[in-house]
Amino acid sequence: MPELPEVEIVRQSLNKKINKKKVEKVLVRNRNLRLKIPKNFEKFLKNQKIVNVKRFSKYLIFNLSNKSHFLLHLGMSGTVHLVHYNDKNLLTNTSFYNSPKLPKKHNHVEIFFKKLKIVYNDPRRFGFFQIIKNDLQLEKKFNHLGPEPFDKKFNQKYIHFFFKKKTKNIKDFLIDQHFVSGIGNIYANEILFLSKINPLKKAKLLSKKNCKKIVSNTKKVLLDAINKGGSSIRDFKSISGVKGDFQKDFKVYQRDGLKCKRPKCTGIIKKKIISNRSSFFCNICQI
Repeated sequence: MPELPEVEIVRQSLNKKINKKKVEKVLVRNRNLRLKIPKNFEKFLKNQKIVNVKRFSKYLIFNLSNKSHFLLHLGMSGTVHLVHYNDKNLLTNTSFYNSPKLPKKHNHVEIFFKKLKIVYNDPRRFGFFQIIKNDLQLEKKFNHLGPEPFDKKFNQKYIHFFFKKKTKNIKDFLIDQHFVSGIGNIYANEILFLSKINPLKKAKLLSKKNCKKIVSNTKKVLLDAINKGGSSIRDFKSISGVKGDFQKDFKVYQRDGLKCKRPKCTGIIKKKIISNRSSFFCNICQI
């Protein structure tokens, strides 16, 4: 599943390509995604300008000229493909495909502009589109989610207070969207390694110093991943077809059995299943 950095890369790409462009037509080939696409979705979008493309957590937010919005969540396998009408050789996002051309299967939604279109492809159909009529609805949509990692609210005081008397392990908290929005399994592993914290450590046992490390290393890891185009483990590419490079810098993720990369550490990276997720950590320096 794309995490915050990968969704941010897609957001940046889309904002460069469709910002201020008017929607000329919408084609829905399959409404049966995780949430059924509303019957009025085509009419709702037609003739609206995309004011800008924003992001909250793992959601893409398309702000429209009539002050309304629509959301796109990529789910497990959703990808956005950018197609210029006059460019037959354009490399596009090839998620789950070996061909550099636009996939023929699972293209559920197409949004047409003057010289290009964006195509939403999703083999597993866990992604979804949602109409948001105004800013108040948009605010309510995200009320149940925790702050973003880059928000000022995500600070040492917030974490330390949140963790009081909590017996759940820290790894589970980092991927809990009610605690903090946008972090998934890959980056939680990397954050905890940099913080020298064992993923199984109970949240209530974390010191203020631990909490401070989590805040700073969360920002560090995610910013680094964004700057390097996200992580291409198996399928992620930007909408321009460019693979991310952050996976080259993994310290623990998918490195089980290998030596710890921390200087002078003699540890070995271990793999343990925690809450049905693969967790990777050093058996020496993460305590």
